[in-house]
Amino acid sequence: MTTNTIDTEIAALLAENDRRNEVMFAKFDPVTGEGSIGKRVRVSIADFAIPVQWLPVEMMNIPLVKKLIKAGSIDKFLSSVMHVEPNDDDFIKVSRTFIRLRYKHDFPFWTATLVYIHNKDAGKDVLFRLWYPQRILVSRFEAKRKAGLPIRLILLKARQWGGSTTVQLYMAWLQFFHKKGLNSLIIAHQGTASDEIKDMFDLMIKKHPVEFLHKLGEVYSENEPKLVGVDKSGSTYRVPQRDCKIKVGTAERPNGCRGGAYSLVHLSEVGLWKKTDGKSPEDIVRSACSGILARPYTMIVMESTADGVGTYFDAEYTAAADPTVKSQFEALFISWFQIEHYSRPFDSAEELRAFAKWLWENRNNAYTPSNREESGRYLWSLWEKGATLEAIHWYIYERAGKNDFAVMAAEFPSDDVEAFVHAGTMVFDKYLVKQFEPYCRKPKFVGEVYADADEGEEALSNLRFREDRQGLLSIWAMPEKFDDYEVTDRYLTVVDVGGRSNKADWSVIVVFDRLSMIDGSEPPSVVAQWYGHCDIDRLAWRAAQIAAFYNDSLLVIESNTLETHDKERQVEGGDQSQYILNQISDIYPNLYARKQSEDEIREGAPRKYGFHTNVATKPMIISTLVKVIRERLYIERDKRCLDEYDTYERKPNGAYGAIVGKHDDLLMTRAIGLHICYREMEMPEFVPITNRTLRKDRSPVSEASI
Repeated sequence: MTTNTIDTEIAALLAENDRRNEVMFAKFDPVTGEGSIGKRVRVSIADFAIPVQWLPVEMMNIPLVKKLIKAGSIDKFLSSVMHVEPNDDDFIKVSRTFIRLRYKHDFPFWTATLVYIHNKDAGKDVLFRLWYPQRILVSRFEAKRKAGLPIRLILLKARQWGGSTTVQLYMAWLQFFHKKGLNSLIIAHQGTASDEIKDMFDLMIKKHPVEFLHKLGEVYSENEPKLVGVDKSGSTYRVPQRDCKIKVGTAERPNGCRGGAYSLVHLSEVGLWKKTDGKSPEDIVRSACSGILARPYTMIVMESTADGVGTYFDAEYTAAADPTVKSQFEALFISWFQIEHYSRPFDSAEELRAFAKWLWENRNNAYTPSNREESGRYLWSLWEKGATLEAIHWYIYERAGKNDFAVMAAEFPSDDVEAFVHAGTMVFDKYLVKQFEPYCRKPKFVGEVYADADEGEEALSNLRFREDRQGLLSIWAMPEKFDDYEVTDRYLTVVDVGGRSNKADWSVIVVFDRLSMIDGSEPPSVVAQWYGHCDIDRLAWRAAQIAAFYNDSLLVIESNTLETHDKERQVEGGDQSQYILNQISDIYPNLYARKQSEDEIREGAPRKYGFHTNVATKPMIISTLVKVIRERLYIERDKRCLDEYDTYERKPNGAYGAIVGKHDDLLMTRAIGLHICYREMEMPEFVPITNRTLRKDRSPVSEASI
């Protein structure tokens, strides 16, 4: 690449960096309204305390505001509209009315002029001026409020930017200026956090003018109490002027957080809530929010920094962020580089350009110099996600103080995948798993495969698919047949056996299509899947029906659960695991069987059907799955399987399994199936029908025969 080309690339990079800095550090004056939240209109009222203002566009529909703007001054408004001689008393009344209207419609203006908080860095009380990420958060709230919709938001965030404070003050704004009787409930993760919230409210309302807690024209006293304790615990307060309550509790004492007549609920640091006997995050959230109706001026905000995958907060955020999943919540992620103070300036323009040049030249460099640094490729990924060069410069400095990427990712996540990085034990790379998402989609058909009977010889007669929205078989591609050719080894059907009750593991039957492996145009893909609960013997016959429907495909049944259930069945009088599979093998010969030893063959031992997952085979199939995901060697259709990949870990004892509260049923069908697909089965082949051997004439398929 020529020097001129490199210079052009660096110049473009620096220009984009300037643009990003301009967006984040654009002029924001919450008092005048210039650069503030929402659509604004520049207006001039010559004799007002703020002569030029940028008002929320919604204020333009208020008659008083329209007439004031038209008049151009308060004095002219008094004389030409009110038909009175301008005087100080009326001037003050109009000014106070106007400013009250702006407080109601302009949250940043209210906080910047009336709301005091304690600034830890400055060591004093200061007016609350919204930072850039806080403005993003409030913009989401305002979009819902202005549309007349309930606010339901789940916030995943980096640390230390005032997200919790912003939520709590926004709820107070609704209580003070929009509707009387709006009760709020705030649940912190522990006692110290709840104490800080109480202190924040005490300070805020202590310095808030009592006048603006009353309606215009109401009689009030400057000395009247603005915050009154309600209960002996000191956790509930009442603002008598607004007839509203503010309750602060903790997840550590959930009995004090039960929902009542609350309209506004803030659930803080939910990812840190611990599950114990008799108390879970789900229970606390359900108890707090159960009475809130989906109406305007109701609000439920769940926020947290992440604390690993598999938590309740992880599940709720993941659902909210997925457009294909129905969720009450809107998801919002705030990365560290959206926070102004996570930025480290350069000493000179030359240093900035040199850094930009280094970053661009190392954008594909995967080398990591030490465990306190990241590769050039990773740092370039931060740029691609939207970070400025100054932010990346800060990241390098901060990363040098941490000996583990997981710690850095937990405190300063750059995206919502990184935020849930587990403590180094997850089996699959979340970024690699995420690459499968574009191929996941809703099935074309949902229903069941039927035959003349549910089991026995007639179970494979007259097979047909019937669409039924209550069915459990999802189909992305129907089986394909050709008039003149049979495609051998095309379809593969794999079964992971679960239980019959709704609380048991899921049973899964998945079908892979391997046709595209012939020319390498595409990897094998998932084309059908049954997912549900049923008796084990019925599941085995159902699997045989689905396998037969897909051109008599190889049927692989994971046999561990069957054999485990034998111990339970012995009480009822018999070993049924191999009995069930032997029954099916008599009717469906294309059934996978384990490889027999020479001694077993010599002694004529009965063939054992099914794939047995044990200490020898499980690491083998998981290793294959790791490679398949790394190199994207198959096409997934069900996003639930990707969720299982993200919550699959290596335990402290070295064993593999889903983290507590999660499943691995879909994952195991892929692990077994893709291992057999790539390691054991022959390549699919077109065979003229006149030369084919009928499936029913074949001996049972086994590891040896494959």
